[in-house]
Amino acid sequence: MIKEKFTKIIEKELPRLFDITKSLYENPEIGTLEYKSSKMLVDTLKDYGFDITYPYIMETGYLAVYDSKKKGPKIGFLCEYDALPVVGHGCGHNLICTMSIAGAVALKSVIDEIGGAIYVYGTPAEENFGGKVQMAKDHAFDMLDIALMIHPGTKNGLGGRTQALIPVKFKFYGKSAHASRPYNGASALDAAVTTYQGINMLRQFMKQPSFIHGIIKDGGSAANVIPEFASLEYYFRSETSSYASYLATRAKEIASSAAKMNNCTVEFEQYEEAYDDTKINYALAEGLKEAYLAVGLSDIKDVDENPSGSTDIGAVSKIVPTIQGNIKIAPPEVNGHSKELASATVTEEGRLAIKNGGLSLALLAYKYITDYDYQKKIWEEFKLEASSVSKGSI
Repeated sequence: MIKEKFTKIIEKELPRLFDITKSLYENPEIGTLEYKSSKMLVDTLKDYGFDITYPYIMETGYLAVYDSKKKGPKIGFLCEYDALPVVGHGCGHNLICTMSIAGAVALKSVIDEIGGAIYVYGTPAEENFGGKVQMAKDHAFDMLDIALMIHPGTKNGLGGRTQALIPVKFKFYGKSAHASRPYNGASALDAAVTTYQGINMLRQFMKQPSFIHGIIKDGGSAANVIPEFASLEYYFRSETSSYASYLATRAKEIASSAAKMNNCTVEFEQYEEAYDDTKINYALAEGLKEAYLAVGLSDIKDVDENPSGSTDIGAVSKIVPTIQGNIKIAPPEVNGHSKELASATVTEEGRLAIKNGGLSLALLAYKYITDYDYQKKIWEEFKLEASSVSKGSI
């Protein structure tokens, strides 16, 4: 049976893949600086017989391809490997990449027989710089039939909705003067503070669930100098990109008025990549649940309909049917983006996640390639408007 074949392959490679997970844990690299991490993963995929393009679109991105030369679907496995400042791999990206590689290597063992091609993407800088967004803009995923990924955490689940995110930097320009003669100047800091207060008032009138997060990035350098420059950095999040954009537009209107009130000017900058909301494909979720049950996972949570957080996989989900499942490596009390979750990636639970996550991805990909009716179901759903898709429990 195919499950037994895939299991043997992944178990054989598990020591090497877990060593990679541990090495990434011990040597974390933040987004866009994943030079050693990406090189390690590229060398591994090259050893497994994939054709490599490196760098790919981004300096620490890569694409590894194995083509059976037979007509068939193109399956994408997504790898992440950037760490967080201070906490290291507190989001478990050192497992995401090894689960995806495990799944790709297992599928490669039968792809020449069943047809199709395997695309393993190294997608850098998920945490702050949106590697997948940049790759999507360069049409990296256009050729795929499906895109697959599993994220470690505190539950087994079929993924869920995420929030769109619009990042905006507000840059205020005034005129410096001695603080004892403020009438000779114009305070950029006052314009920024007025904007900050105005955006706070906007919160009451937002549709829920929506979130606004902001900081004063620059506010002057000395108390006895009227600041000629100040800046704010904000995230605007909501269920859809259109409503997040609306909130950002309202905030810009507030800032323009605040700048005028304080005899200043203001400029706006998108200082990071914007993230799309994630488009759910329930047919893919059904397939992942079937795979999870086949490998022995239990207490599998249905698709989470309450948008939570933001991720660059949203950009992929608007191009091709995509799933980002969840796999449990830590108890519920462990927080994401924490040192505790980072530590969990190199425990026995982390090692098992490579095996079970990789096996689940391989089984899901195999089902897609070999079941034409399943392919049709996934794509029919994908082409529907989101509002017409059934949101029932799986």
